[in-house]
Amino acid sequence: MKDVLYLAWRYLAHHRVKTTVLVASITLILFVPAALRTIVSRSEEQLTARAEATPLVVGTKGSPLELVLSSLYFGQDVPERMPFGEAGRVRESGLAQAIPLYVRFRAGDDPIVGTNLDYFAFRGLRIASGRMITRLGDCVLGARVAKERDLGPGDALMSSPETVFDLAGVYPLKMRVTGVLAPSGTPDDEAVFVDVKTAWVIEGLAHGHADLTDPDAAAGVLKREDGRVVGNASVVQFNEITDENVDSFHFHGDVADFPITAVLAVPFDRKSSALLRGRYEAPDEARQILQPAAVLDDLLGDILTVEKFVVVAFLLVGLATLATAALVFLLSMRLRRREIETLVKIGGSKPRVTAILLTEVAAVLVASAVLAALLTWLVSGMATERIRTWVG
Repeated sequence: MKDVLYLAWRYLAHHRVKTTVLVASITLILFVPAALRTIVSRSEEQLTARAEATPLVVGTKGSPLELVLSSLYFGQDVPERMPFGEAGRVRESGLAQAIPLYVRFRAGDDPIVGTNLDYFAFRGLRIASGRMITRLGDCVLGARVAKERDLGPGDALMSSPETVFDLAGVYPLKMRVTGVLAPSGTPDDEAVFVDVKTAWVIEGLAHGHADLTDPDAAAGVLKREDGRVVGNASVVQFNEITDENVDSFHFHGDVADFPITAVLAVPFDRKSSALLRGRYEAPDEARQILQPAAVLDDLLGDILTVEKFVVVAFLLVGLATLATAALVFLLSMRLRRREIETLVKIGGSKPRVTAILLTEVAAVLVASAVLAALLTWLVSGMATERIRTWVG
């Protein structure tokens, strides 16, 4: 048997170009459908797991998919905003816990998620180092953000303006990093979490500045009347919230009217879920309440339909490629007729010679299968990270 393997190996090594082309072609035909199935499977697992762990999402009527992707995966597309009072509406119904979300701003490429402490308990997130948010201007980092930026408790992180020339809208804020979350293997690893009020500070709905009643701040006073002090344009707003100036930050307007992008509603039981959903069924209702799992099931259904067409196309191409490979082997055997006759004349039996030829074919198929399996394994390992990037 060793002589059969040796002769087959020597032939394939001598005709390395033909062997390489055959192995590469068959590898691709085996790899592409397997890789596609792996990516779709991983996508389905990740999307479904987080969606099923989130009972209900409330948001302004619009694209259900956009609202779910923003609320669960912190995508860059920002859904239409709604007033913070909607969180109170859910809470006051007595049917569910209400967790507000304001996902609009970013720190570089990382989303800034404005929420409250209930979010961390709901998602099962815990602090790995440092401590939780304690005041305005604090933030905690997802594990991946902290690792990539090399940040930890005591460091600072700046929010990003929405546009380069945004001089009057989003106000860049220097946030104090108080803690780093333990890795969770979810999009929470790639987010910066702040209190929703801190997100409003970034938007410019609250600000802090020097006390204009202080004699040292006289240069910033425009006028004084009826006990009110009006500042002039020289008053500089703070872009960092510290223990010394935190008391100077104040909001203008009714907090209930301030914006959020969604409310995560966590019903207390199945009956509460049904009753709460029923309250958003009115035709003139401006908000929508969604079950993320149902929304993503529709998305996955579309993905699987496309996948089937792609797989069928590759199978047809694969059959053509395998037929071409078989033709190459058959033509090769015809061209090697004199070589085969020589092997027989020097004592090689026909079964032995046939074994050599079949071993060559088997070696090409086995090498292709091994390479395809290795590539599929590599894709499987990278799929989890890539899927989060694609969703965001």
